[in-house]
Amino acid sequence: MEAASRAVGAEHTPDRLALGVFAGAVVVGGSNFVAVRFSNRELDPLWGAFLRFALAAAVFAVLVAVLRLPLPRRRVLGPAAVYGVLAFGGTYGCLYWALQDVPAGIGAVVMAVGPLLTLLLAVGHGLERLTVRALAGALVALGGTTLIFFQSGTGDYRWQSYALLIAAVLCASESVIVSKRIGPQHPVMTNAIGMTAGAVVLLLAAVLAGETFAVPSEGETRVAVLYLVGATVALFLAMLYVVQRWTASATAYVFVLMPIVALIVGALIADEEITATTILGGAIVFAGVYLGALARSDRSRA
Repeated sequence: MEAASRAVGAEHTPDRLALGVFAGAVVVGGSNFVAVRFSNRELDPLWGAFLRFALAAAVFAVLVAVLRLPLPRRRVLGPAAVYGVLAFGGTYGCLYWALQDVPAGIGAVVMAVGPLLTLLLAVGHGLERLTVRALAGALVALGGTTLIFFQSGTGDYRWQSYALLIAAVLCASESVIVSKRIGPQHPVMTNAIGMTAGAVVLLLAAVLAGETFAVPSEGETRVAVLYLVGATVALFLAMLYVVQRWTASATAYVFVLMPIVALIVGALIADEEITATTILGGAIVFAGVYLGALARSDRSRA
């Protein structure tokens, strides 16, 4: 009983490689929001998401063959498929549909609630304990991202789009928990199974929605889809690598930092303005990340 209690409360201390991979996931994930907006200009949302994850699943299947990875045990197949349905089918199905209406920045700031939801879900699953520091860090970081995008002239958007964004962040947060519970499996195999399951769900949803199955014809769309495929492979290899070396709630801080990257990429590509409010909000975000995740790691090392 005592050993189990220590295991629940244990805090993993990530090494420099894990932190570097975490930073890479933030950069790739943040730029994805902008790329999805480009994809949605020509392709129907669920069909566009299916193309992205079906192609990425094919890449992972090739990697499985090249690396000669054995199939996981039967007890892992089910959770890996559930991880894929949540992470790819649920999260990105809702996200692609919502980003038809709302800007990438608004989508990113809603996803920033991820660490708070992941923390609460991890506590509910018995993986972590609820601490004041972790809860405060998540709330501070969420406040910073909200400040970044709380500007006049953001426009009025359908309530359904916000509901879809909330559903997306719930699926994303639970997928982090499921991936943590799977245990130390090879990330290539886990993603090959998960993305295949998620792509099937997206294809069925596209059929039910009556979407048009078109191949991208515009240059910008092709570049966006190809980028998203490569970025997907890199992002989810990184996420599974980090979550097995850190706590689930700390890993979820990738959702908080993504809006800053989305803002920078938007400024470079779409000439969006970076204001003093943006800089202040970014500082608050980093303070929240340090308080909720990095400070706990420093304490563990001490």
